[in-house]
Amino acid sequence: MTGPVSLTTVFPGLVWAMAILALVQIFRRAALWRAGAAASVPWFSGLASLPRRYLVDVHHVVARDGYASRMHAVVAGGMLAASLLTALAILPPLGGFRPYWGVVALAFGVMAAGSLMVGARRYPVKKPRLSAGRFQVLPVLLLAYALGGTVTALLLAFGVGDTGLALVAAALAAAGGLGLAFEVRHGPMRHAAAGALHLVAHPRPGRFEGRPDTALQPLDLDAPRLGAEMPADFTWNRLLSYDACVSCGRCEIACPAFAAGQPLNPKKLIQDLVAGLSPAEPAYAGAPYPGGRDAMGGRGALIELVGPEARIHPDTLWSCTTCRACVEECPMMIEHVDAVVALRRNQTLELGALPEKAVGPVTELRQTGEAGGRPLAARTDFAAGLDLPVLAPRGRADVLLWLGEGAYDLRYGRSLRALVRLLRQAGVDFAVLGPDERDTGDLARRLGDEATFQALAKANIATLAARDFGRIVTADPHALHALRNEYPAFGGRYAVTHHTAFLLELIQAGRLTPGRLTDCSVTYHDPCYLARYNGETEAPRALLDAIGVSRVEMARSGRRAMCCGGGGGAPVSDVPGERRIPDLRMAQAAETGAGIVAVACPSCTAMLEGVPDRKAEIRDIAELLLQAVEAGR
Repeated sequence: MTGPVSLTTVFPGLVWAMAILALVQIFRRAALWRAGAAASVPWFSGLASLPRRYLVDVHHVVARDGYASRMHAVVAGGMLAASLLTALAILPPLGGFRPYWGVVALAFGVMAAGSLMVGARRYPVKKPRLSAGRFQVLPVLLLAYALGGTVTALLLAFGVGDTGLALVAAALAAAGGLGLAFEVRHGPMRHAAAGALHLVAHPRPGRFEGRPDTALQPLDLDAPRLGAEMPADFTWNRLLSYDACVSCGRCEIACPAFAAGQPLNPKKLIQDLVAGLSPAEPAYAGAPYPGGRDAMGGRGALIELVGPEARIHPDTLWSCTTCRACVEECPMMIEHVDAVVALRRNQTLELGALPEKAVGPVTELRQTGEAGGRPLAARTDFAAGLDLPVLAPRGRADVLLWLGEGAYDLRYGRSLRALVRLLRQAGVDFAVLGPDERDTGDLARRLGDEATFQALAKANIATLAARDFGRIVTADPHALHALRNEYPAFGGRYAVTHHTAFLLELIQAGRLTPGRLTDCSVTYHDPCYLARYNGETEAPRALLDAIGVSRVEMARSGRRAMCCGGGGGAPVSDVPGERRIPDLRMAQAAETGAGIVAVACPSCTAMLEGVPDRKAEIRDIAELLLQAVEAGR
């Protein structure tokens, strides 16, 4: 067994043994996924789309960290190429062809370079956002497989595979390679196998079709259990998706709640879902939840996940602003927010365990259709003296202006008055629903009260069905998202436009002619429900450019902007932290030196204006445009 011919058989056999061991490990892991609920998966289209989803969609996110992108391309590409070429060498014509082994050696050499790059992020000092534990062993196993493979292939290429050095090199490759295969079940290599399957069976395939796929899936209110109480309540492909997590920590550093010191770390949350399912899961070795509220809890598919002594503390759930920053940054495209809402639904609908301060608003939504319990007719009080047209049943208007909850706020009423005056000046045929406009139910749905959301949605859809209009325009991204993306599941399909996009249309059509506000220095804050949930980042900026302001971007902007802290029911959940999210965001705005922070959402206006000692003025884009139009007269 020391001749070159034997080694050309043994070395490829090693790779085949690795593949078999990896398959065994992943099948053992799949037994856990099968504990989840059924899910319909378009397998054919998913498999056909896998190369593009991996090479384009995933790497589009990975490439945001240039070093990680190069590292991943080199180590993964080298490993796949080297392993495949070595496996094929079991065929005698290839195994006996010495130049072929030179190509194999080159592929292993590329992998070795990538392995050193992996190690450089962990030794001598690990990057803070990365998890330790078994991940610290990963670069050692990669390097052992790569170096052993490189030397073995080189010796075979030079025809000296019968030496003791060749056996030592092959043994090193075997130790590294079999070690990597062993790590597929519980270790860091699990993400490679689970990640590929997750991309095929992704619960939101629309994300790979070039459009936002952000609407929550309707809950069957007649189901025996509402929401997710235990791992088995998640669908099997969502359990699979959590295993795709590579613990890279990108979600962790993007999370506004984590930055504010609230008890939420999205990476830890996903790993708690993984550990909750698996009795043999290794201990978590990353950053904990802020506040020191870690509880181990039980393990198993039927174990309760949320509770004061369970694996996930309730405060962790209620800290989430549902901003999707974690989802946006995840290179494996895991849906953290869907998991949070599923757990919230169980807490709210099954246990009635809403945060104390959220009980009042949700109760008012159920009873009055408005979170503050205010009369629906009072929604138009902001427009006193403007003679706001109301669209009656069987009435007709080109544009239905959806006012949203911001209409009750005195400060945001100024923004809506500016919008109404602009519509009037542009000659737009518009109207509002007046006392027939209820809350869209966004707050209830994000807090897990799906029953109240569905009741409000159906009532609003019935109200809208009695009117004739071309499209809905709203200044509230939360209302826009519900009407545009979540109401279609209940039969309500409308053309819905954000007010910034509509105002830009009016300028481009020559119906509004603004002057230039060249003395204004402005930075724009992207609302999460407009940028990440609906992909609209350019219209607000184009509108600001049209009025001639000096526009400067914050370090986090567009789809990667930081949340104001006003989404997902966070203001009424009111989980304390070390800092306040809006304070952090305004500090980022202050770094730009801009005198004005332009906003395009009533929640953002309220949160950012509530920051004490802020240096910048908060202005809705409609207010700035009205100022420019009046200056241009």
